Amino acid sequence: MSATLPPPPPPVAGHVPTLDVSGTPRTPFTRLIGVEWRKMLDTRAGVWLLGITAGLLALIAGIVLLIVALADVSPPSANDWLNILTIPVSMLVPVMAITIVTQEWSQRTAMVTFALESSRLRVVLAKLVAVMALGAATILLALVLGLIGNIIGAGLAGTDANWNVTASTFGWAMATQVLYLLMGFGFGLLLLSSPAALALYYVYVWILEGGVIIPGIMYVLWIAFDWGQAILPWFSMRIAMLPFQIGDSDAASLENDLGANLDTGALGLAHVFTSVLIWVGLPLVLGTIRLLRAEVK
Repeated sequence: MSATLPPPPPPVAGHVPTLDVSGTPRTPFTRLIGVEWRKMLDTRAGVWLLGITAGLLALIAGIVLLIVALADVSPPSANDWLNILTIPVSMLVPVMAITIVTQEWSQRTAMVTFALESSRLRVVLAKLVAVMALGAATILLALVLGLIGNIIGAGLAGTDANWNVTASTFGWAMATQVLYLLMGFGFGLLLLSSPAALALYYVYVWILEGGVIIPGIMYVLWIAFDWGQAILPWFSMRIAMLPFQIGDSDAASLENDLGANLDTGALGLAHVFTSVLIWVGLPLVLGTIRLLRAEVK
């Protein structure tokens, strides 16, 4: 004979039933990071992007070594490898930083995310930690390939490997990659749209600033005009950090040949701080405020 449950108590007039979740423990922050990490890697787009990044790094390294083997040229130095292999990192990895923020708004899964974790700020921080870990892993892969390439290139050319990367140059190169990653993350927070954030990022990085091979608009104006040398270091991260990234001999050559003024003192640091504040700090702060206030649909 099955037992019968007692009937529920009659409702009290004027009392609205509520669900008490005050005793429920918060979701551990490490679990939130793990969830955001899986979001990056469990999708076809994430897997393809990581595969393309790793493949492009290996392809570029292979092409450089092939040129050294077939042509009578000097092998790239460690500093050259650093400049070459950071190009695909700054080109592709920030895309992941953008999509980790915007995918939930474009795919309309934000309601599920913020229902499972009500603190939007904790979700944003978990996304940031996850994407920074991914960026660190990608940068480490580029450094390993550059290390191997420098040794193999010197062996193919029959010379000694040139380890001309100073601690300052290495530190500023890594800081640049981190800042570009944070910039993409900030653009994603600010716009909450993948196409708009990607367009803004690539317009700034590749058209306004330019890369190692093709100079950008601001870089050309900085070299060509006196007013550009006075104004543009306050707005361009690349120009502001350039005096700290190149060696003394390259700085002297640039100053003599182009007449550019490279300041590594207090004024140069002020240029770096201001440009980073404009392109990284403001998007991160304003984007976080927007996400915290955005209506979830």
